[in-house]
Amino acid sequence: MKSHEFASLLCSRLCHDLLSPVGALNNGIELLTDEHDPEMRARCLDLLGESARASANKLKFFRLAFGAAGGFAEEVDTREARVAIEGLFGGDGRIVLGWMVDMPTMGKSALKVLLNLVLIAGDALVRGGRLDVGAERHGDGLDIVARAEGPRIVLDAELKRALAGDASEDAIAPRAAAAWLVHCLVDEAGGEVQISDQEEGVLLLGAALPVG
Repeated sequence: MKSHEFASLLCSRLCHDLLSPVGALNNGIELLTDEHDPEMRARCLDLLGESARASANKLKFFRLAFGAAGGFAEEVDTREARVAIEGLFGGDGRIVLGWMVDMPTMGKSALKVLLNLVLIAGDALVRGGRLDVGAERHGDGLDIVARAEGPRIVLDAELKRALAGDASEDAIAPRAAAAWLVHCLVDEAGGEVQISDQEEGVLLLGAALPVG
């Protein structure tokens, strides 16, 4: 897949995910313009605040997961990733987050792999649940894992194929952009993507990356 084609996939994914909170902002402003009841105006302001926070949290996450966060530095502070994940998934209490990453910094590519695995695992928790994020360095390797557990887990077959590298490059849809990015980054590093969804109510996504 050419770089500009993949860039268009990512842009489509970003626009899709931002459409809801930005649309809510627009609707809230229109309601606020026509509303004169103090109680309803206060409610509108609350909704505007929630939508603004949701938009900002998504942009912070996508900047790290898809963009060039960290500038020219080779390593990125993992605390940024934790804050971004908590902002995206931990705000409404629907998903309980666990963080098991002891490393203070992580290479850009590895951090993108972690964030995109978390994005896929978190989206799979359609009824909420628990999302654990872990990374461990051992010798010349790095293991990354995102574990989702909940009453209903849905991993789209297209995402699964993209993660495994079994999807046709010409047929990748925007919703599979994160999965395809994980595959490309891990394959480029000479690593391996791991998928386990055999246990009911549990999804395990991982990546084994060489480091040196």
